[in-house]
Amino acid sequence: MQINELDFFNQATLRICSSLDIGEVAQACLDYLKLYIPLDGVMMSYYDEKRNAFVIMTLKSAVPLHTRLKIIPMPPEAAQLLKRVKNTVRIFNNTEEYLIPFTIWKTLGLVEKSSLVLFAGFKERRLGQIDFFVRGRDRYTEEHARLINLLYNPFCIAMANSLQYQEIVNIKDLFGDDIRRLRRELKQTSDTEIVGSGGGLQPIMETVSHVALLTTPVLLLGETGVGKELIANRIHYSSPRRDGPLVKINCGAIPEGLIDSELFGHEKGAFTGALSRQYGRFERAHQGTIFLDEVGDLPASVQSRLLRVLQEKEIDRVGGSNPVRVDVRVIAATHRNLEELVRDGLFREDLWFRLNVFPIHIPPLRERKSDIPMLVHHFIMNKSRELNLRVNPELAPGAMERLMAYDWPGNVRELQNVVERALIRMRITDSSRPIDFDEIAPLPDTRQRHRMPESGRSFLSLDEAARQHIEAALDRTGGRIQGEGGAAELLKINANTLRHRMRLLGIRYGRQRKNL
Repeated sequence: MQINELDFFNQATLRICSSLDIGEVAQACLDYLKLYIPLDGVMMSYYDEKRNAFVIMTLKSAVPLHTRLKIIPMPPEAAQLLKRVKNTVRIFNNTEEYLIPFTIWKTLGLVEKSSLVLFAGFKERRLGQIDFFVRGRDRYTEEHARLINLLYNPFCIAMANSLQYQEIVNIKDLFGDDIRRLRRELKQTSDTEIVGSGGGLQPIMETVSHVALLTTPVLLLGETGVGKELIANRIHYSSPRRDGPLVKINCGAIPEGLIDSELFGHEKGAFTGALSRQYGRFERAHQGTIFLDEVGDLPASVQSRLLRVLQEKEIDRVGGSNPVRVDVRVIAATHRNLEELVRDGLFREDLWFRLNVFPIHIPPLRERKSDIPMLVHHFIMNKSRELNLRVNPELAPGAMERLMAYDWPGNVRELQNVVERALIRMRITDSSRPIDFDEIAPLPDTRQRHRMPESGRSFLSLDEAARQHIEAALDRTGGRIQGEGGAAELLKINANTLRHRMRLLGIRYGRQRKNL
């Protein structure tokens, strides 16, 4: 039969490229190619080095086979044998002469057969192989191999596309599973009662239950470690926006040069390294809530753009020319005194008015010590499960009194760390020994350290105390901020974060400091 090779190539390529579903492609090729070559089936597979096995991507056959098998283990020498195989089309008219084909087809239940095998590759990468097979031996000729070889490039491209498509599908499924899992965890978190909500936090939680139903911006005020993020979670998951995203960002942890892009996104080519459009946190929070932690650390340039979001409900991506509408509820939090920052010119007054619509002050742990026993019990139970402790830890006599006497400058977070540290020490040393919290300072020292100032004696503001502390570190390091022995290392913070705080506090550095 005289074959028009151009028409054969075009018609076969149409079928090869007809779908990203490799099973549909195999069936279409089987139906068409059997008009030109002896053909009972088509199998596409690839070699998995980690498992030393062939993975069957698809198998379409007109003869009975063990089609449920998807992974076929190989002999130990298979990897070395495959390295010698070149990307081409080969004839196997007697499978028993070759170890790998014999292993595959014996497993599938068809040894008396002939194969044309296309070893596919793309851009110097080995992809896999396509078996065109028929019952009986010595059924294929060089002319059959030549016809299949005409389709080498289309088959390689189709196989590469299918593998990449399957990888994307797997990633999508993985992300889908992760998203569903995270939603369940967040739902459980939102449904879990906050420890202390019936004690020292009861007035706060009553306020939260009312404001959660609104769309009003909320400003959470309180010292570091009091649980502002937990309150933000409760507001969002008790609100009508609970099914939307809750996006969180720590404004003080992002370098000043990147925070615009992080919050508002950027267009492709907006700056060096902007290879594609990136959506910012506000766009990701559309129809949900954004939690701006440490909002007092925002640079002045970002404060003006945040004000526009609150006023106009739209953002401008970095490098963009068209505004983007966003529907986002803002919950902000800070441990700093924003009124003082406004007076010092470090925070915009109009932005403060916008954020301060409904402020909620979360009291520090030292002002609600009645919550300490509940918190300690809660942390012990949770951390014991995490650490796989087989016993129920008990408190030593006087341990709770020691905790109640301490003023907890690090608040709930410090208490949690103290409990976890005590449980780890107990697990390492003696799991039967009661917890005594002996790392907490003795009672007299604790009272002395945290006692209130005497009448008439002024207290340094938090910013002034931080300023003096940073100045002392700079004096010790000779003004050097980063690197080994620098102030950032001494203070155990990132150098960019230190510079940002110095700018907010008006501390000079670099040449300005040398000229003092």
